[in-house]
Amino acid sequence: MAQVIAVGTAVPPFQIDQSTIREFAKRMFQDRFSDIERYLPIFENTNIERRSFSKPIEWFEEVHHFPTRNEAYVEMASKLAIEAIQKCIEKSPFTLEQIDHLFFVSSTGLSTPSIDAHLINQLQLKRNIRRTPIWGLGCAGGVAGLSRAYEYVTAFPDQIAVVVTVELCGLTFRRNDLSKSNLVATSLFADGAAAVLVAGRKVSLQEIYPIIHSSHSTIWYNSLDVMGWDVAEDGLQVVFSRDIPTIVKEYVEPVVRDYLQEHSLSIQDITRMISHPGGKKVLHAYEEALNVPPERFQHAYDVLRDNGNMSSATVLFVLEKELEQIHTNGEWGLMSALGPGFSSELLLLQW
Repeated sequence: MAQVIAVGTAVPPFQIDQSTIREFAKRMFQDRFSDIERYLPIFENTNIERRSFSKPIEWFEEVHHFPTRNEAYVEMASKLAIEAIQKCIEKSPFTLEQIDHLFFVSSTGLSTPSIDAHLINQLQLKRNIRRTPIWGLGCAGGVAGLSRAYEYVTAFPDQIAVVVTVELCGLTFRRNDLSKSNLVATSLFADGAAAVLVAGRKVSLQEIYPIIHSSHSTIWYNSLDVMGWDVAEDGLQVVFSRDIPTIVKEYVEPVVRDYLQEHSLSIQDITRMISHPGGKKVLHAYEEALNVPPERFQHAYDVLRDNGNMSSATVLFVLEKELEQIHTNGEWGLMSALGPGFSSELLLLQW
């Protein structure tokens, strides 16, 4: 058992309206697609109004080699992670010095020592802190990272852990990649960070917090090409299948149904849906597959509107909004996210 104590979030300083990004994409891709106007409605259809990035939009009009972009990743990832952790701690009854384990989740940059080592140095966390960097889970990383923290404090119930996810999707933009996948990615992805603090059942607390009951992972065979990165000469090239909403409709419902049945629950028992908003079509696919009304996903739609898809961090922004609500005793919540593999991550909460 684990208790979810607090969530803190952070975004970089350059907030850009979707209409501005649309015009940017038109300039970047019009030489590749003579019928570029036919593709541009995807920007309106995302229901995204604004997104935050680590660099101003003019920066993306220039060619930047991977070392330059990755250097910017290390600098901004550290800054945003620190901000998210500090905000998380401020909402909790704990101090930085009490953190026993730091889980760091990301898929949009590289660093050795890993970013968690940078955070430990800059925040002066205790020297014997345990740390687990997790790379490559993409959009599923937020739920997966929280699941690993849940497992840790269940094994060590007198300890607390912090999960921090940072994704700087914007910095992976390759100016010379004029593929349809990159055009679609340009309409969706953004930068952001989130931190979640969880405590074991033996940690003394004055308040009652939501409890994580269990987690569940699924990977589907023969689906490695649905989502991820190809390593190109100048960086990471996005792999993004248009079939993701269809996959959700066909494969996710049985996984969710069987998982809930293991706990003598059904989807009708879940009053709080805390889902990664991979895009409007993905959320619609969840609604249709699970027969759940759109209102259950309102926080996900709000985060998508205001922040875009920040990969692994996005679902934790949704969790932050959920924790701000008033809940009745015994309410059930389900966290969900999909990622490379192709995989599903689920986590069961109760208030």
